[in-house]
Amino acid sequence: MRTLRITTAALLAVVALSACAQGGDGTASTPTQDTGSPVTTDFPTPPSPADPAMPSGPGKPGGPAGTPGLPPATAGTVTLTGTVTPGVEPGCLLIDGYLLVDGPRDVLRAGNRVTVTGRVEPDLMTTCQQGTPLRVQSAKRA
Repeated sequence: MRTLRITTAALLAVVALSACAQGGDGTASTPTQDTGSPVTTDFPTPPSPADPAMPSGPGKPGGPAGTPGLPPATAGTVTLTGTVTPGVEPGCLLIDGYLLVDGPRDVLRAGNRVTVTGRVEPDLMTTCQQGTPLRVQSAKRA
């Protein structure tokens, strides 16, 4: 009996889908080619990494990668001292453009001035939509 119900449901789905493939008058519809003009969009040119107006260096927006508003995307161990700031998503904490991943949450609280040592992992996927991930190995109040 159960097999009959599944078969009937599958058959109804096939009939419904084949009806969708036909035009309103019962004939099969054929795609038509759009002969309109092409759509073009002009995007602003991003600033050059050599732009003297763009800040750069470790821990500063832009950094060696030259991407405005983002920290440098280098891998390796770093030590940072700064004030922990909250991210835009709940539970996300940052220092100087680095997203603090793991570490002692009693030390890493928004507003605390801390020194953290960790490994930069730019390819780490997180739910926080900002900062370069820094997997914290140690943290202490500064």
